[in-house]
Order: sequence, then C-alpha cells, then structure tokens
Amino acid sequence: MEPMDIVGKSKEDASLPKEFINLISSESNDVCNREEKRTIAPEHVLKALEVLGFGEYIEEVYAAYEQHKIETMQDSLKGGKWSNGAEMTEEEAVAEQQRMFAEARARMNGGAVAPKQPDPDPSLES
Repeated sequence: MEPMDIVGKSKEDASLPKEFINLISSESNDVCNREEKRTIAPEHVLKALEVLGFGEYIEEVYAAYEQHKIETMQDSLKGGKWSNGAEMTEEEAVAEQQRMFAEARARMNGGAVAPKQPDPDPSLES
C-alpha cells in the first residue's frame, strides 16, 4: 500500500487505512500493558510508531499532539464547547449536581424522574 498524499486535502478528506489504525492501536495497547498502565497515553502511541518502524512519523505526530493540546487549552479558557457563557454560583452548581444525582438514582431504580423543585423563596424564611 502506498503512503497517502494528503497535501491540499481538508481534514475530512485525510484519512488513514483502518489496518494502519488497528496496527498502531494494538501496539500502543501492548506498550501500555508492558508499562503496567491502564490507559493508553500519547507516549504509548509514539513508542508504538517507533517499534513498528514508522519512526519517520513520530515528529509530525508529536507536533500534531502538541497543537491539539494548545487548541484544547484555548477552548477551555474560552469556556469550552459545553459552556453557554453563563456562570453558576457554587450554590447553583451544588443544587444542579444534586438534581442530576436524584434523576440518575430514579432512573437506576426504575422510577420516574422527580420534577425539579422550585427554589425556596428566601423572604419566607425566618
């Protein structure tokens, strides 16, 4: 199989053969297991490339990984893709977390999800 020429192609058009992905994944898993780790890390993938004779790709893969880290950090500083721009107070976050736990418990127990309780009116408290 000849190397794929991805120059001038968009990211969507650039793909790797599934056999190559499977080979790198399998070797990365083996490297991970030899190090007695439970999660494949980028270092395991780089080592797999070396072991399998694809050392010429290590520099480019490492550069892509570093770029990914930078983009991920920038996204998190901007609020990330999950943020809607609104920030919660700590109390609101705790209340939301408790509500989500209650919903999860209800689903696990096969029960219906309890409706969200309105926040108590602070002016009614003595």
